[in-house]
Amino acid sequence: MSKHPIAPQTSALRTIEMERDAVASLSSRIDEGFDKACELLLACKGRVVVTGMGKSGHIGSKIAATLASTGTPAMFVHPAEASHGDMGMITKNDAVIALSNSGSTTEILTMLPLLKRLHIPLISLTGNPNSPLAQAADINIDVSIATEACPLGLAPTSSTTVTLVMGDAIAIALLEARGFTAEDFAFSHPGGALGRKLLLKVADIMRTDDNIPRVQTGTTASAALLEMSVKGMGMTTIVDAQGALLGIFTDGDLRRAIDHGIDIRNAKIDDVMTRHSKTIDPDLLAAEALGIMDESRISALVAVDEQQKPIGALHLHDLLKAGVA
Repeated sequence: MSKHPIAPQTSALRTIEMERDAVASLSSRIDEGFDKACELLLACKGRVVVTGMGKSGHIGSKIAATLASTGTPAMFVHPAEASHGDMGMITKNDAVIALSNSGSTTEILTMLPLLKRLHIPLISLTGNPNSPLAQAADINIDVSIATEACPLGLAPTSSTTVTLVMGDAIAIALLEARGFTAEDFAFSHPGGALGRKLLLKVADIMRTDDNIPRVQTGTTASAALLEMSVKGMGMTTIVDAQGALLGIFTDGDLRRAIDHGIDIRNAKIDDVMTRHSKTIDPDLLAAEALGIMDESRISALVAVDEQQKPIGALHLHDLLKAGVA
């Protein structure tokens, strides 16, 4: 151990600066070879198989996950397991991305004869363009570094960082080439917040049938208040004899009526309701409903059918509960 240890902040800043510089050096390597690699991956009819040993394997697993979630079917295959049966996971319709800083990882080199026999396209990300792996690959992408951030030059640090960044660069280039959208992303992340925002429709979370607060035209305001209390939405719809929406009555309408000295116990709901209230299509995305609420400064919306009959009611709390808001 050094007799004069370096201060933690000094060490951390040096590490960040070294890795930043290593990443910056990648810009000059985005060339025709990178374009050809992307073209090869776009033409792949099967899956992109990512492989790597040790720390490169951890990076490869993340790259495969990023590819899969951004429109490029992909999986990670451990090179050591490949020699003991997992090569069967790779088909002639696939393409392989092999990661190796040295470019001479034995477990990966063992895979090469079978990949060549099946004519499987191979892209390598190596730190040595003259290495056996780089020479065997259809396309080699240079991810070499000047030095590791580890002062001993032993722990993979800068090398794994630049490999991960190059993997991200490939994934995003493919994403944009495919025209992959946020909605496409949501379909591969249905359990996440983005999935909820982009996949949930008003119809999926709105209150329906007897849960819709509803009173007939001519009802007293006091009866409407009772309906509001029972349904717990801070509002009720008012419908005509055919069930078509005439308007709504909200907590805000109640306050305004009291301010004007109206006798709520005897007043008819028609005299205090809000006519021509905002409605929403049940097929609209829940996120769009939230936008309407925010813009209009309201907390509830009524979904109607083509005959303007209420078929659902949506409160801000429903959006919160669904994880949209």
